[in-house]
Amino acid sequence: MGTRFSIILYSRDALTAKRASSAAFACIGRLDAIMSDYRETSELTELCRAAHGQWVEVSDDLFRVLSISQRLAERSGGAFDVTIGPVVRLWRHARRAGRLPDSERLARSRDLVGYDKLRLDEKKRSVMLARPGMAIDLGGIAKGYAADRAIGVLEQFGIRRALVAAGGDIVASDPPPGAQGWVVALDQIQSPGGPVVSLLLRNRAVSTSGDREQFLEAGGVRYSHIVDPRTGLGVTGQSSVTVVARDCTTSDGLATAASVLGPESGVKLIDATEDAAGIFVRAAGEGAQVTESLRWKTVPKTRPKGDE
Repeated sequence: MGTRFSIILYSRDALTAKRASSAAFACIGRLDAIMSDYRETSELTELCRAAHGQWVEVSDDLFRVLSISQRLAERSGGAFDVTIGPVVRLWRHARRAGRLPDSERLARSRDLVGYDKLRLDEKKRSVMLARPGMAIDLGGIAKGYAADRAIGVLEQFGIRRALVAAGGDIVASDPPPGAQGWVVALDQIQSPGGPVVSLLLRNRAVSTSGDREQFLEAGGVRYSHIVDPRTGLGVTGQSSVTVVARDCTTSDGLATAASVLGPESGVKLIDATEDAAGIFVRAAGEGAQVTESLRWKTVPKTRPKGDE
């Protein structure tokens, strides 16, 4: 899935901690072998090769993620769309080359995108892609799903106080002993001298989506690695979106969709999701423009000691 996972846990004994963490990392590795588009032998890659015009039965995990993705695609009006694969690959090459994708190749790739072209058969747990050349990219939801599954594995070993982090996606169960929550500092755009916002995470998940590290500047325009499936273009301008939700699958997917939709429509999507809250931060000159969802003020927060 192209990122590093880390686990912090509290256990009564070292043996249980070792067994639980080993099992959780094994679960993550298994899911990477299923859902990574970087692996030529992953189940996802093999599906994209085989499912053009025919039904292909897939694993429970892959079908579950695809089903969740399709529901989010409908709710977001296509701002979240896992069929974005062909376009994402072009933009990856473009960032490495330091120039915009070829317009004709981009147009051809864009024609292959559309969540209506991805067919799911729940009874047979099967998938079909409507057109040859289509490719699925789960980069906007797979890490969150894997983090959720890992925290579930830890709970099977009786580990109730744990945190699983996968890049900008974090899920936590009960907090450390004596603490109100896991302190998670947000990686956001800030005004000079502005305070670092930290959350107190407890039985919740948080995901931050942004372009601080992955972007392309061309013709005086900053293009994010996050691509709008509706246009085939990288989201422009420097911004970040943080979403808190019940689980990391939800927060990961919502953060991606909201990044594409922008503050106004993105906040509406977050507000329409039960128990979800979010904040948009956009670079504005030397400062930052902030847009909060209705429930953001209810999310427990603190400040690191250095900012008090």
